[in-house]
Amino acid sequence: MKHSFTFGDVLATSLRSAWQIEDVLPTGAMLDFSCAFLPESLARSAAAEALSAPEQRTLNHVRAHEYLSMFGLVEEFILPFVLDHARPQLDGDDHRVRALLNFAGEEAKHIHLFKLFHQRFTDGFGSPCEVIGPPGVIAAEVLRHDPLSVALLVLHIEWMSQRHYVESIRDDHALDPLFKSLLKHHWIEEAQHARLDMLMVEALADGRDAAGIAAAVDGYLALGAFLDAGLQAQAGLNLDALERATGRALAPAQRDALASAQHQALRWTYIGSGMTHPKVLGTLAALSPDAHDRVAAIAPAFC
Repeated sequence: MKHSFTFGDVLATSLRSAWQIEDVLPTGAMLDFSCAFLPESLARSAAAEALSAPEQRTLNHVRAHEYLSMFGLVEEFILPFVLDHARPQLDGDDHRVRALLNFAGEEAKHIHLFKLFHQRFTDGFGSPCEVIGPPGVIAAEVLRHDPLSVALLVLHIEWMSQRHYVESIRDDHALDPLFKSLLKHHWIEEAQHARLDMLMVEALADGRDAAGIAAAVDGYLALGAFLDAGLQAQAGLNLDALERATGRALAPAQRDALASAQHQALRWTYIGSGMTHPKVLGTLAALSPDAHDRVAAIAPAFC
């Protein structure tokens, strides 16, 4: 895996770019529900022809709530995973220990931020939006896998979040400023997490033979299938939230078509955009050309 950074480099950059929750979500700051929250490339709400323009915007808001809730959910297993990775290193390299513990602390901060956002969103939106879970059950299922499989999934998630901001969010000036600022600050810290993940994958892969690498990639793909099943359920929950918020029950055929389209939108958001990220594919290629080819062949189904 080609890179020119160390744990010390990542730690120094992370400390310089640190922010506080109060900077991102100030007391009294309100979301503007007249604006979209997520870019169309992720939400795919404007493509829902069965919905009016206001209903499409409501679906966009539901997707935005789901988006941050899903990040909060995955960080519930990333946090213990990073701590478990750091624990055996406590008497080792100081920069490595501090970088990993700082990583964990920032993930805990993000979880706190997303919970505060949930309350701010719920107060303004006016009706509940449910999310798959509970987080502890999902975390237990993920963490029972090979640590290298989990590290590959975490790498996928971190680079996925970078791609979303750089390619879709940063230059979209129609988005609600408060929500966009929250995503920007999340991106700033996740940029360093992505680099730490590369170092973690490198350490966990060290000394593995071809069979061990293949087994870890099997686990990564199994986790992707587990996530995909959850995304299908989440698409249904999103439509439930849409119907509650608009007071309109979709006709069965309309709901089925929209559920299918939204499931694919969620697949791209959380699976396809990570599986096809050049940094993820490059890491897999460094582990094994076969690993790269297997994932590259599967990825189009999630795009």
